[in-house]
Amino acid sequence: MTTATRQEVLGLYRRIFRLARKWQAASGQIEDTIKERQYILNEARTLFQKNKNLTDADLIKQCTDECTARIEIGLHYQIPYPRPIHLPPMGLTPLQGRGLRSQEKLRRLSKPVYLKSHDEIS
Repeated sequence: MTTATRQEVLGLYRRIFRLARKWQAASGQIEDTIKERQYILNEARTLFQKNKNLTDADLIKQCTDECTARIEIGLHYQIPYPRPIHLPPMGLTPLQGRGLRSQEKLRRLSKPVYLKSHDEIS
């Protein structure tokens, strides 16, 4: 990992912790705020621990892009949880046939950047 990449990753980690410290739940209730702050901290720790041994620059870039997207989406919608995607079953048309395996592949490929690691840790 280069020095610039390391600084970028550590900067994102600090940004998440600052965000968690200042986070206010949209409902305005203290219990919800505490629960959402704890979720932000646990999610950040889990994902950063899981990815701490990555050495491939492309994978690191993909993870930082996901992190940035999740921060921006969380701030915009005022929810710390990843926004789910809604695709009806067999809703993606494959190039040839409508096999289940090709549907699963198309579903994986159509997953937004901010949900790439969500299913892996849930």
